[in-house]
Amino acid sequence: MKKLISLAVVAAVSLGQVAAVHALDLTAAVGRTGESTSTFRLGAQFDFNRSWFQSSVGRLTGYWDVGYTYWEGDKTSTNHSISLAPVFVYEFAGESVKPYVELGIGVAAFENTKVEDKDLGSSFQFEDRIGAGLRFAGGHELGLRAIHYSNAGIKSPNDGIETYSLHYRMSF
Repeated sequence: MKKLISLAVVAAVSLGQVAAVHALDLTAAVGRTGESTSTFRLGAQFDFNRSWFQSSVGRLTGYWDVGYTYWEGDKTSTNHSISLAPVFVYEFAGESVKPYVELGIGVAAFENTKVEDKDLGSSFQFEDRIGAGLRFAGGHELGLRAIHYSNAGIKSPNDGIETYSLHYRMSF
């Protein structure tokens, strides 16, 4: 737990520096794992404020994502995690609605190494994500995500776990 709190403090201080420069977006997500455990995630995003490969079809952009996830379970399998990831987004052109796809790889820290019947092997995990959704005029977004957590074989066992979620994002 001390490692998790320390990581949260470092992330908050780092993001405080970024927040002064970039706009803040907040997300809420509800999901389920492959083993039917419910997950609830709150996140904050800070746009890269850059675009690449802009054309009439769309553009590549991205954001930094910081998240807290609650993994609901029985008394032995409830867990908490925090994560930090750069996420790249290809946003298709549109007027009031812009479809997008996203990919990201980051890091996460879990409170303990057990989730359901999975043994993650270590509190440190890599976070891989893929998602798709719609961005609406006015700064709202609705999308689907699949996020996989694994320690990449750094420590055994390395069962890994996924969560599939519906998320809502609002810009401030």
